This record gives sequence, structure tokens and C-alpha cells, in this order.
Amino acid sequence: MRQAAVRKARNTAIRSSVKTAMKKVREAIARGDTAAATELLARATKTIDKAAAKGVLKSRGASRRVSRLAKAVHAATGAQA
Repeated sequence: MRQAAVRKARNTAIRSSVKTAMKKVREAIARGDTAAATELLARATKTIDKAAAKGVLKSRGASRRVSRLAKAVHAATGAQA
């Protein structure tokens, strides 16, 4: 395979895992399961940071995604308490 094709496949897989992690956090928030949302936020943050480190996502974009997820989880946790 050409190097570009290999990289494209890897980047697509990483980007997909980031989207899946974010989706799981949002679904946990929608269910009202704050404990799961907090746990999933940690996993999503790790996945997003790894993607940024590998250059799949730009660092500012990764930071923005983590921030928005954290803000949503925090709001949901605050609403429950």
C-alpha cells in the first residue's frame, strides 16, 4: 500500500474512535447517568489527546472538544446534585 493510503486508513480509524468516545459521553449525559459520564469523559479525553499527539487532530481542536465535553458533564453533574 502507498504510505498515504496507510496513513489515511489509520487517521480515519483514530478519528472514528474519537467520535465514538464523544458520542458515548453525550449518551450517558442524556440518560442522566452522571457517574458513567464522568468515567467516559476521562476515557474520551485520553482518546482525544492521543489523536492530537499523533497529529490526527489539531491541538486547539482537541482542546475545544475536551472542554465542551467537560462543560456538558459538569453541567449534568451540577443539575443532579
